[in-house]
Parts: sequence; structure tokens; C-alpha cells
Amino acid sequence: MESVAQSIDTVWVLICTVLVLLMQAGFACLESGLVRAKNSINVAVKNVMDFCVAGVGFWLIGFGLMFGVSAGGFLGSSDFAFDGVAGGNQATAWVMAFFFFQLAFCSTSTTIVSGAVAERMSFRGYAITAAILSMLIYPVFGHWAWGGVLSGEAAGWLESRGFVDFAGSTVVHSIGGWIALAAILVLGPRIGRFGPDGSRIEPHDMPMATLGMFLLWIGWFGFNGGSTLALNATVPFVLVHTMLAAAAGGLAVVGISWIRNGLPDVQLTLNGILAGLVAITANCHIVSTSNAVLIGAGGGIVCLVASGLLARLRIDDAVDAVPVHLAAGIWGTLAVALLGDVSLFPNGHTRLEQLGVQALGIGAAGVFAFGVSYIVLHLIDRVLPLRVSADAERIGLNIAEHGASSALLDVLGAMEAQASRGDFSRPVHVEPFTEAGEMASRYNLVLDKFNSEVRKREQTANELRDARDAAELANASKSQFLANMSHELRTPLNAIIGFSEVMNGELFGPMENERYKDYVGDIHKSSSHLLSLINDILDLSKIEADRYELYEEELDVPEVVASCERMMRHRSEEAGVNLTVTVDDGLPLLMADKRALRQIMLNLVSNAVKFTPKGGSIQLAAFLEPDRRMAFRVTDTGVGMAKKDIPIALEPFRQIGKDSNIYSTEGTGLGLPLTRALARMHGATLVIESEPGEGTTITVRMPHDRVLAPMQRIAS
Repeated sequence: MESVAQSIDTVWVLICTVLVLLMQAGFACLESGLVRAKNSINVAVKNVMDFCVAGVGFWLIGFGLMFGVSAGGFLGSSDFAFDGVAGGNQATAWVMAFFFFQLAFCSTSTTIVSGAVAERMSFRGYAITAAILSMLIYPVFGHWAWGGVLSGEAAGWLESRGFVDFAGSTVVHSIGGWIALAAILVLGPRIGRFGPDGSRIEPHDMPMATLGMFLLWIGWFGFNGGSTLALNATVPFVLVHTMLAAAAGGLAVVGISWIRNGLPDVQLTLNGILAGLVAITANCHIVSTSNAVLIGAGGGIVCLVASGLLARLRIDDAVDAVPVHLAAGIWGTLAVALLGDVSLFPNGHTRLEQLGVQALGIGAAGVFAFGVSYIVLHLIDRVLPLRVSADAERIGLNIAEHGASSALLDVLGAMEAQASRGDFSRPVHVEPFTEAGEMASRYNLVLDKFNSEVRKREQTANELRDARDAAELANASKSQFLANMSHELRTPLNAIIGFSEVMNGELFGPMENERYKDYVGDIHKSSSHLLSLINDILDLSKIEADRYELYEEELDVPEVVASCERMMRHRSEEAGVNLTVTVDDGLPLLMADKRALRQIMLNLVSNAVKFTPKGGSIQLAAFLEPDRRMAFRVTDTGVGMAKKDIPIALEPFRQIGKDSNIYSTEGTGLGLPLTRALARMHGATLVIESEPGEGTTITVRMPHDRVLAPMQRIAS
């Protein structure tokens, strides 16, 4: 009967080993789905390679270091590259089954690193890392915790102290996580992950990653169930606890991400399930079912927190291997003491004593696995760089490391090449009967539409340029015509004004009819107004034709303001408007065109008189602003303007509205446009503030470089 029972146990362990090996396929699908397409082949091949390296390396050295005769509880010293007896027998069959099972565990720990360092570690560097893990770090720490499992007597120093890690939350998962952390610190983050323009790098195939998660979940039943090393009454409890912990981890994370982000995050959910599995691995045989659910949920939460911490610290883990396997593994190992059945602790420890032993094991794993791997990888990196070049990282490791591509990558590469060149004139190649070919076909349709729109816009742009050139030519011709006509009209107008003054002065005798005298006065007034209008047109035309020249000189501003006041005082009195002039004391000299500056002030005051009802007031002020710019301001209590009408007032020959109760339509509308043009020629700004029914304030601010040193005046 004993022989039959042992045979059944052997079969059970072999079945569970195959399930654990299925986890290798799960890791390959998960990791290749969570990276970008240009690196998916590289990640898959690394999973194949670490399985090969772990298999041979564990047989050559690892198994002996882990389960050989103990040398002081620190490492095994026998059974290296053991040779099985041909044909076999019952005793050696069990050893072979045990080796096979432990080899699967070793390969699982090794492949954890693959995902963390994805998209930037060279294939050569990864092979070296896998060898270090499987042939040195994993088996040595494994001896500390599990060295006596095969013989049935505690051998490792942690094992002798009562350290409990049923199926490897620390031995398998945390060891892999510590080495992954060391590797990504040596390598640094991927290009574009962090920094000013950095962002999360999205997976390329979440369905593939989800399939990988399910394969891992199924394989985990062999991982935990096989760790009983016997088909006994404990197995059903272990399997149920494994199932429930995974589900609880997924629910905890999906709930938190849903509440926090408003949507359930797919990648976080997958990681939450895996973290629940990692957490239950150390304690599934020693906890109650309700505590198994609690442990699984805690594993998901710990993973979520650790993932956020890595992001804040700018530590780039491509698939969150460190949060899933290291952080959740630590939690699961501590949960042995926190939530396990005290009566099942191996050395009769109290809960607090067991917690100390568990913490000691966690600390020993961190110091040994992280310390050794970081130092060794750092030294190797100085001789044989572990990271690929920036160019290789940009084009992807599929091509850079293996010369492998795919139809999808070819299409993406063609798109990227077009984007870098800025040339979208040619369609990309279509591979028939593939998804990538469908994508290329749709992209080519977009290119056709894009190129069609570009041609239309180029045609429109050419038409607009032709229209602009024609408009500029017409405008120049108009300005030249106005300038010539204005010049031709001034001579006869001056003659008419002169004759009307002679007639009005009765130099050749009195006029016999008073009505004729009134006519002569009207002629003189109309001719003067027409001459002023022509002068404004001539000045504006010269400015538009770029023929107006400034005659700049050092001006005493109070004198210029005083001359303007003398010219406008009579007109304001005739209109029944009170004109007030204020000039700051000690104004500095101003470099400007005297005629243009006087024209600016006259136009502004004239406009104010025109739009201010009888009894209103106007103020002309010249002053220095706090920033030492000189300003001229005209404020009136006139009818004002609506904000939308201000741009119209600045257009030549435009009047605002036709309602005489609001705006006056007298004049040509040249005053403000000419004023703004003269101000701009001086580099000055013109600001209009106006409210209907309340009045208008217009301020002209001269630039700093036109204000000279203050003029010294001697008191009279």
C-alpha cells in the first residue's frame, strides 16, 4: 500500500509540475501583451531562453546548492549535475519527480525578471541575468528556506528557525522581484516613460495579456497544490484558497480603480489577480478560507500601492513585476504569522515570534538577492553594457536584437517613416489577407483624403496670394492717386481762400449787398474745411504709401500743448464746451515730429468737441506715467461709443450709425485713423475707452526711447 501511495504522490507531483510549466506560457503571453508590438517577439524569446537557461543551470548547479547536503545551513554541497539510473526505480523516480517540480519553480522565479526589464535590456544581458538567478541566487536562498524538504529534516538556517513559505511567496516570487528591482535600477527607465514629456506606455495587446493571466491562474493550482508533495486532505483546501485569493485580489483592485478613475483599469485588474495569487502562496495551507480572501484582497491593494510608489520614484517596471511579485510576496509571507493558525506553526512559536521569523526571512531575501544581483549586474554593465542603444530601443528589440518583424510592425514603421519625413504622397504597402493589411488599406484611404485636401488648400492659398497681390497693387494705386489729386487740388483751393479773404476784407471797395458778404464768408469757411480735408487725405495717403517722413526734433511738450490749446480754445467756446488743459511740471523733452504731434492732439480735441453736447467738458492732459513713458490723454463727457463700434471709428471714411441722438455724422471719419497712423509712426500706442452716454477717453503713450532727459527750466 505504501508503494501505491507513493506512486500516486509521484503522479500528483508530475501533474502539478506540468501545470507549473504552463505558467511559463502564461508569462510569455502576459508580458508580450503588456509591451509594445515592436518588442513583443523579444519578450517572448526571452521567456523561452530563461526556461532553457534555468533548466540546464538548475540541473548543473542549482539543485545541488539548494537540496544537497547542507554546509552549515547556508548552501548544499552535493548532487550537482546528478545522473539518473537508466530504467529507474521507485526511490529515484521520486527524486526525479521532485527535481522536475523544483526546476519548474526555478524557471518561474527566473522569468519574473523578463517582464520588468522589457523593451530596453539586451538579449545577452538578460541571458546573463537568468543564469545568475537560476544557478546562484535562487538556489542559495532556497536552501536557507527549503533545504531539508527532500530529506524531511530542516537543513537551512531559516528553515531551522521555523520560517514558513509553503509554495514560495518569498523563495520564488520575492527573490525574482528583488532581482528585477536591481536590474531596472541598473538599466534605468525606458525612453519617453518619464521626464517633461513622459507618459505611461500603453500595452499593445490586452486580450493576449488576459490570456496569459488565465494561464498563470490555472498553472498556480499546480504551483500551490503540488507543494503538498502528496495527494492528501490538504490539497482541496489549498486549491480553494488559491482560487478565492486570486478573485479577491482582482475585485479589490478593480473596485479601487473604478472609484478612483471612474473606469475599471484592465491592466491593474490583471495585476491584482496575480498579486492575490502571490500573496496566498506562502500561507494557503495554514489559514482559514475567510482569511484567504482577506490575504488575496490585501495582495491586490499592496500591489496597487507599490505600483504608484514606483511611478512616483520614476522606477520603470514595464509590466509591474516588482509590485506583483515582490510587494505582494512580502505581504503574503507576513500573513503567515498575522493570519495563520498558531497551532500549525512548525516550532511552536507565538504569533509575535513567528512574525519575527517571517520578517527575518524577508530581510535576508532582500539583502542577499537585491544586494548580490545589483552589485554583479552593475559590474557586468561596466564591461558589457546590459542596455541596448537608444536607436535600438526606438526601432524596437524585435528588429534590433533578432532581425524579426511582422506585417503590423512593417505598417507601423512605414507610418513612422512618413511622419519623420513629412512626406505623405505615397501609400504604404498592403499585405493582403492580414489585419495589418486591413489597417494599411484604411490608412491609405486617409492618405488619399489628406492629399486631396492638401491640394485643395494649396490651390486656395495660391488664389488668396493672387488676390492679396492684386489688392496691394490696387491699394498702392489708390494711395498714389489720392496723393496726386490732393496735391493738384490744394493750389486752386489756396487761391479761393486767398480771394475770399480779400473780398471779405473789402480791399477793393465795400460790397453793396450784405448777402454777398455772407456768401464770401461761407466760401472761405467751406474752402478752409475742404483744404483741411485734403491735407488729411494727403497725409493718410502718404502714410499708406510709406512716403510720409517724420522730421524729428527735441520738443518742449508744454509749448506744443499750449499752441494746440490756442487753436482749439475758440472752437470749444463756440460749441459751448469747457476745455481744460493740464500739463505735469518738469516734463522731459520728447523726440518727435512737431507737426505730427500737434496734429494728433488737434484731431483728438476736435473729435471730442464734435461729439460733446453743449455744456459738456473736455480735458487735454500731458503727463509721465509711473513707468516713465510720456502720455497724452483727451477725456470728454460726450455721447461715447459702444465697444463694438470702436473698430469702425478707426476706419477711414467710416461714420458710426445714423441716429443723430447717439452719434454725429458730421465729418469724413479721417480724424481717428490719421491719429492712430501718426501715433504708430512714432512707435506709440493708442487706447480708446468709451461708454455710450458717459463719454470717451483716448490715451496716446509714447515709447520709452523717445523720452529724453528732463529739461532744466530757470524760474522767471
